[in-house]
Formats: sequence, C-alpha cells, structure tokens
Amino acid sequence: YAGDRLENKTSVSVASWSSLNARMDNRFATAFVIACVLSLISTIYMAASIGTDFWYEYRSPVQENSSDLNKSIWDEFISDEADEKTYNDALFRYNGTMGLWRRCITIPKNMHWYSPPERTESFDVVTKCVSFTLTEQFMEKFVDPGNHNSGIDLLRTYLWRCQFLLPFVSLGLMCFGALIGLCACICRSLYPTIATGILHLLAGLCTLGSVSCYVAGIELLHQKLELPDNVSGEFGWSFCLACVSAPLQFMASALFIWAAHTNRKEYTLMKAYRVA
Repeated sequence: YAGDRLENKTSVSVASWSSLNARMDNRFATAFVIACVLSLISTIYMAASIGTDFWYEYRSPVQENSSDLNKSIWDEFISDEADEKTYNDALFRYNGTMGLWRRCITIPKNMHWYSPPERTESFDVVTKCVSFTLTEQFMEKFVDPGNHNSGIDLLRTYLWRCQFLLPFVSLGLMCFGALIGLCACICRSLYPTIATGILHLLAGLCTLGSVSCYVAGIELLHQKLELPDNVSGEFGWSFCLACVSAPLQFMASALFIWAAHTNRKEYTLMKAYRVA
C-alpha cells in the first residue's frame, strides 16, 4: 500500500512537471516567433531606408526660369567633380533630397535658354538624381565647404563615413543573426539564439549610431552653409524608417536573449529534477 502511494505521488509529480514544461515551451516559442517578426520588420525598414533618397528634404520655390545661372548649376550638380558646396547649393534651390547613396533635385522638364512663357497649370517638373561615388563617400570634408585651402574638418568627415557604413554593418549583423536563428530551428534548440540576440543588439547600436551621426552631420553642415530665407529643411521618411528600425532591433534582441537564457535555465532545473 505504501509503495502504491509513493508510485502515485511520483506519477502526479511527473505529470505536473510535464504540464509546466509544456507551458514554458509554449511561452518560449511565442517569444521566439514575436522576436522573428520584429527582426523581419526591422530588416525591411532598414533595407528600405538604405535604398531610398529621402533622409533629408529641402523645400524651396520651384525655379521656373531656366536662365544661364540655373543651367550652370544643374550641369555642375550632375558633374563628377561637384564639391560639397556646389551640390548643396543646388539642393537648396531646387527642392533637393538626399539619401545615403544619392542626391536629387527637382527641375523644370523643358529647359529654355531664355525666359520661358508664362507658367500654366500644366507646368511639369522632373527629378534628377546623381549617385555618390565611393570616392565621394570617403572624401574629406573641409572646414569651409568648397574651399580646399580651409583645412580638413575631421569631425564632419568621420560623421559622414559612419552614417554611410553603419547601416550596412547593421543589416549584415541582422542577416547573420537570422542565419544563426535558422540553424537553431534546425537543431531544435533555443540556446544558439543568444548569439542572434547579441547580434541584433549590436545591429540596433549601429542603426542608432548611424541616425545620430546623420543628425549631427546635417546640423554641422547647416552651421557652415546657412539655408536661404525661402528654403526650409526637414528629415524625410527614409530617415524615419531607420529611427523606427533601431527600437525594433532592441526589442527583438531582448526577446531572443530572454527566451534562450530562460529556456536553458529551465532545462538545467528539469535535468536536476530528473536526476533527483
């Protein structure tokens, strides 16, 4: 009789522990799925941010009169030898937008060497974009933009390089973390996802660093090249996507690390219970 009671208690304890373990597994799986969704969304946002040209936007009156001066500015803007002051002056005057890879201006579709006819409702404009070359991405910034004799501005130079490189580092870290997560699923173990969480944490820091460098660089540029009176500037939706991507990466990182660490701890407790 005593043996039967002991056996019944053991069976109940094992059943209770199995039920608790199943609930814990469901909780870990839910956290893992949510983290994967957040990681996917942040990756899409970051890729879209890198590939689009609306990190910063300027608003100015449309230049309808394609005079010799305007024609010269457009030609210099698309030139491979355009310096920082030259293309920024064009961005100020022609509703320019900037991304990490390209700069764009909005100009009249039909350019005239004389004053065009009076504007009509069908006045058309077209957006012209020029890509930054790798040489331009790593080119030194000068204390007085456009003046090569004014000395190198190291702060703006390295801010520009960081804002260009860090988003790619962030995207690479997330992709590598996703590969580790896939291997964890194949191995049916959550423990390797600690590495995924750490990589997402580093990716979030890189994204945050890129956004901070971009804001600092724009502010320093506007201190040296003041905007004309009728021109305004604002951060665009590409910049906002990068800003949203960073907290998503941090949340995904926290969930990955929590699920892996807690699952490992519960597995250790369960193993000790079985030994006992």
